[in-house]
Amino acid sequence: MIKTFASKGLKELFQTGKSRYVRQDLLKRSLQILDVLDHAETLTDLKLPGLRLHPDSRYQPVRYRVDVNGPWRITFEFTDGKARKVDLVQDH
Repeated sequence: MIKTFASKGLKELFQTGKSRYVRQDLLKRSLQILDVLDHAETLTDLKLPGLRLHPDSRYQPVRYRVDVNGPWRITFEFTDGKARKVDLVQDH
């Protein structure tokens, strides 16, 4: 379940199915990932082909990331079956 968002664009996309803040080429894939993330109860639920779930230990607490497109990732913290601070970032 998604509890909180760090990205205004992802929150809008999740709530309405569209967003003026998320690039057009990222919309469909981001929405698919948000749907999977909202239904996940454990991190194991996110270990699906194509998502490429990775912990990002540069942050404390640990954030996780999944691939969207090219350098774009959706990142989040995951505790107690809830995704928090869900964000869309560009990895360089």
